[in-house]
Amino acid sequence: MWNGAGSGCSKYDPKPSWQTDTGCSKRTIADVSAVANPSTGVAVYDTYQSNGWQVYGGTSVASPIIAGVYALAGNAASVTYGSYSYSHTANLFDVTSGSNGSCGGSYLCTGKPGYDGPTGNGTPNGTGGF
Repeated sequence: MWNGAGSGCSKYDPKPSWQTDTGCSKRTIADVSAVANPSTGVAVYDTYQSNGWQVYGGTSVASPIIAGVYALAGNAASVTYGSYSYSHTANLFDVTSGSNGSCGGSYLCTGKPGYDGPTGNGTPNGTGGF
């Protein structure tokens, strides 16, 4: 379970042509995911405020991980933001279980095989999905 993780339907952004789920009339969030749990996050050696090893998670970790994978993929100039992972799902780890809330099993808040709201198309398995 991922308490506090966000997913769902955009109120403003139109659904792009490459996003084919039917639960949202506008853009569905998210495209991909990364570790976000502060309890099981990543180890960081801090030399600025809290000297020593700390564990961080959440958006503060997940966003730079995904940005770094996009940068390492090296094709940002040739793809539309978010679209690439939809046609390269074999290059992602599919998250098939878990939930970020109570929504009766809807794919918008429950992990399932294939696309789902909390984890999108999955987590990075190298740079091939980006």
